[in-house]
Amino acid sequence: MSNFEQFQFDFYQSNYTIEDQEEGCNSYGSDKNLCESRKSQREKHPAAGSFVPSDMLLSSQSYTGQILQPAHSPSTPSQLGYVDGFDEEPPLLEELGINFEHIWQKTLTVLNPMKPADGSIMNETDLTGPMVFCLALGATLLMAGKVHFGYVYGMSAMGCLAMHALLNLMSASGVSHGCVASVLGYCLLPMVILSSAAALFSLQGIPGTVFALLIIGWCSLSASKIFTSALAMEGQQLLIAYPCALLYGLFALLTIF
Repeated sequence: MSNFEQFQFDFYQSNYTIEDQEEGCNSYGSDKNLCESRKSQREKHPAAGSFVPSDMLLSSQSYTGQILQPAHSPSTPSQLGYVDGFDEEPPLLEELGINFEHIWQKTLTVLNPMKPADGSIMNETDLTGPMVFCLALGATLLMAGKVHFGYVYGMSAMGCLAMHALLNLMSASGVSHGCVASVLGYCLLPMVILSSAAALFSLQGIPGTVFALLIIGWCSLSASKIFTSALAMEGQQLLIAYPCALLYGLFALLTIF
């Protein structure tokens, strides 16, 4: 048994080293290319005793990041123009299309019929103000003991469809449903004043009728002014004011009686 172990030890033991191979390559200058290729292979592949998986080999670029923080590469989203933060996002009201400055300008334009209207602002499909004014009209009618929310919204929808068809026939550029609904809704603000007065005292008389006629003229004049400014329909304000007066007359009758 001892002879077999001695034979096995002698069989695997060798005095051949890498230095001997390099000296042999240096001594035999005839095959320098073979020696250089062997050196390059030894540099690329590590020894068998120190085996390292290929996915854990160090790359030419060392890791400079911190723990749980990857290294900064040139293809990160921050260098591509994208900033992941809430500071660069637009406000929620702006995303919803609600602009309080434009709402205030439109309200002042309606309250002052002699003020010139800005066509670029009035041509927007802003329905925030109209919905608020329709709700205010229904609330003031409710204060007078009249539950007419359905009538208010029903007449508003029918009036918007009729005015949309009429304005498309009269204007060359045409108009959208949202623009018509926005203008007619904003011009409903004087009618809210009439319904508020009806909640305080009765309008069934000559003073109440005169006051209602003034409110109807106020609403129709403001609406016709805005339509002529937004659609460039100069000289046709009276033609537009007449159907607007008929529409707002229905709201006045609803308010008085």
